[in-house]
Amino acid sequence: MELFKAEKTRRQYSIKNFIVDFYCVKEKLIIELDGEIPFNPTAQEKDKKRDDQLRYLGFQILRFENKMVFYCLDSLLK
Repeated sequence: MELFKAEKTRRQYSIKNFIVDFYCVKEKLIIELDGEIPFNPTAQEKDKKRDDQLRYLGFQILRFENKMVFYCLDSLLK
């Protein structure tokens, strides 16, 4: 939570043709919260291409399942 308090963090932020869940401006950090991680190879490939393009632009990306936020928030923040 300190990241969200200490840094300018935006929610549902547009970067190029992507909408990211959370974006910390100073750190160039993108945080994505997903439903269940898809086991669908097509969806996984789409996410990988998206992440690769954002990393190419200089962003760091962290992905978490929604349930981790609800059940493991302390661990996730560490």
